[in-house]
Amino acid sequence: MKSSAALRALLPLPVLVLSLLWCRTDGVHIGAPDQNSSHGWGRAVRADLSSVLHRVDLRFLSVTIDASLAAEERFLLLLGSTKIRTLARALTPAYLRFGGTRQDFMVFSPRRRLQPDSDVTPEPSCDKLELPSWLEDRLKKDWTRQQVILMKEDLQRKYRRVKFTEDTVDLLHSFTACSGMDLIFGLNALLRTADNAWNSSNARLLLQYCESKQYRMSWELGNEPNSYEKKAGIRVDGYQLGQDFGRLREMMSESRFYRGAGLYGPDVGQPRDHRTDLLEGFLQSGAAAVNACTWHHYYVNGRDTSLEDFLDPEVLDTLAVKTKEVLEKVQPVSPGKPVWLGETSSAYGGGAVGLSDTFAAGFMWLDKLGLAARLGLDLVMRQVFIGSGSYHLVDDNLDPLPDYWLSVLYKRLVGPEVLKIEASPSSTLRRRVRLYLHCANTRSYSRGAVTLMSMNLSERPAGISVPALVSSGTVEAFVLESDPPGEEGLTSRSVKLNGDVLKMVDDETLPDLSGRRLPPAERLQLPPFSLAFFVFRDAGAAACRR
Repeated sequence: MKSSAALRALLPLPVLVLSLLWCRTDGVHIGAPDQNSSHGWGRAVRADLSSVLHRVDLRFLSVTIDASLAAEERFLLLLGSTKIRTLARALTPAYLRFGGTRQDFMVFSPRRRLQPDSDVTPEPSCDKLELPSWLEDRLKKDWTRQQVILMKEDLQRKYRRVKFTEDTVDLLHSFTACSGMDLIFGLNALLRTADNAWNSSNARLLLQYCESKQYRMSWELGNEPNSYEKKAGIRVDGYQLGQDFGRLREMMSESRFYRGAGLYGPDVGQPRDHRTDLLEGFLQSGAAAVNACTWHHYYVNGRDTSLEDFLDPEVLDTLAVKTKEVLEKVQPVSPGKPVWLGETSSAYGGGAVGLSDTFAAGFMWLDKLGLAARLGLDLVMRQVFIGSGSYHLVDDNLDPLPDYWLSVLYKRLVGPEVLKIEASPSSTLRRRVRLYLHCANTRSYSRGAVTLMSMNLSERPAGISVPALVSSGTVEAFVLESDPPGEEGLTSRSVKLNGDVLKMVDDETLPDLSGRRLPPAERLQLPPFSLAFFVFRDAGAAACRR
């Protein structure tokens, strides 16, 4: 057998070559691909380890709390749960966006008199924020009933105006400060003047209160303005929307505290019928006002989708089409402007019942994280960490769902540097194994390590052939399967890591999320319907040493 050094000499460094092989259902390899046959089982995969294709924000995987949770302020007390704060801390660094449809029906109604000179509150004492167990249980039961009311409002598109007080802001700030997240607060853009400009008076009240408390936070204005007419009978064109953002930026500039704070928008829905009119108008007048341009993406309608959609490579590929349309509008007008998915999940309309909160949703989620980074998006905000709908990371009992565990592993294993990985043209069958490559997270691994994200959307096991360049070194495997594994468990709300079901040890302790060290081998195994991270600790990637 050739030595590792000899094999490196034969390879066109700094390129790592992988071959994808399909296995029989008994898990036995069919064998090496026939390079002389056009119908060979293998496909060459080339990864450039010499340079970084794109570098995403360190908070790339971020989360949202939907404003529906504040339809009654008492439900925000759930953020005082010890378990919720434990789960949130494991997702840092991250933004927490508070927004959604109902933010445009929320009005700040302060109850206390503003005293800017003496009302400054120090950072919250996080150990004193614990929610009593009896109150937590009551709120969880009441929240189940509240969701029925919210769902009815969504179906009828009849939204009531909600007044919120200082308590909402205090609870959100305390939660993010104690969990290590950065708060982005969504302002109501449907407060309009007689000439249809944004009425900023209520936002000014809120900013003044937050400044008096010295709450460090960023801001958004409005949610999916393309749907204002359906939701509220109000039409706002893109150019006016850009001017509204300019007004908010001007107001922030007048504040000594928020002068340098982040402002993000316009949070438009994804392009439909290839139309980006509202985004184009916004960019003309408002591009300079925002720190990042935000848009929303969902693959399917949650009310009429199917399990097959969640596993369909063509459905997953639609993200690339939509992203290209957005980037083609933003980049010429504002070169270098970061573009974010300001809200995203599997299915719109609150998610798909019985799918968006199960193991099957993980294929859409991991593929979105991998593809969005490769396409050049800087940040992705997952709808929703906790709240209404079926696409949450944490269920109504405050227990983590499969996509939560997938998100935590991503945070621990994947670094911000995107590496180039290409596969030769393949059949539909082989497109069911999807691969993405990043530098490994340097908080967990030494520089030079790389992380391969992979998924097998097929009922057949698959193998990835890895040359001695990396297979002779240490490889850690993190393989996620449903419980039970395979097709039978696709709609399960339980997930296994390397064969062990993941669940919290107690409200303050996550389970062991260690990988399994693999012996030197030529191939990595991907079980049917599985998600996996493979960390090559000794890859020595030049791009990852900087």
